[in-house]
Amino acid sequence: MAALPSLRQLRYFAAVAQELNFTRAAEVCFVGQSTLSAGLKELEDVLGVRLVERDRQNVAITPIGLEILERAKIILASSQDLVEYASASGQSMAGTVRLGVIPTIAPFLLPNVLPDIRAHYPELKIALREDLTANLLARLADHQLDFALIALPYDTSGLLVKELFIDEFWLVAGANDPALKGKEIHLPTKMAERLLLLEEGHCLRDHTMQACKRSDIRNVDGMEATSLLTLLQMVESGMGIALLPEMAIKGGLLNGTTLLARPLAPPTPNRVIALVARASTAHLEEFQALAESIELRFKSSPRTSRGTRKSLPGA
Repeated sequence: MAALPSLRQLRYFAAVAQELNFTRAAEVCFVGQSTLSAGLKELEDVLGVRLVERDRQNVAITPIGLEILERAKIILASSQDLVEYASASGQSMAGTVRLGVIPTIAPFLLPNVLPDIRAHYPELKIALREDLTANLLARLADHQLDFALIALPYDTSGLLVKELFIDEFWLVAGANDPALKGKEIHLPTKMAERLLLLEEGHCLRDHTMQACKRSDIRNVDGMEATSLLTLLQMVESGMGIALLPEMAIKGGLLNGTTLLARPLAPPTPNRVIALVARASTAHLEEFQALAESIELRFKSSPRTSRGTRKSLPGA
């Protein structure tokens, strides 16, 4: 039987890839640099490939090393989930779970859901982190988070996915803007050219372009908003119009502004709010409890209940 890499070797490799510096990687792993270097060499010998290239000034991960790194992260996270599962046996709905939330969800969903969680599960603590989707999923893979609340569509390959409810987009503009006139609100090409967007990295930007069935929308004068509040200020100043989630509208985002919001005519563009976790998560009961609490608060019709699935590679 061929020799297998150890978790210790994989941990050394992940640390080197993160730090791109052997001294700092050794410190992260609480070992000497010679020990770390020897462990990494053993891993390369076991796998039969070169994982790291280094000279006196630079450390780089080889192309095959980058591919192996992604698999190593999954193995390390799964092994940590196994340990947590064993230690939490008989102690479900207690302790701390780490939840990541994207900025276009956090302020409108969490204030409604967290009090319910605290009331029903007083021994369960939720540590929060707000960040962009890509960063949250990277932290989830690295075992820095247990769950993430994101908006679909987004690549969730290999994750446990619970689709919670549909969040439709509303058109937001000044009270006298022609875009809001008429019994039904549509988004023709001329109007789409006036749409303002969040900056690159926000999934709401991608969802807006998908709603318009376009990938080449450019903001007025090249301006891009860094947050929903900035986007509102740009709309209120007359720079353009915006598509914003119903969750944010009903959560009071327009309070204190002179803007109006109206739903779009069918087929209404939307995003799907989803809770995701590693498929190997040790906190499955907490995952289900949090998902149920959100659904009870936000689902408005039978079609909003979307089910739980595991995303297959390439899905």
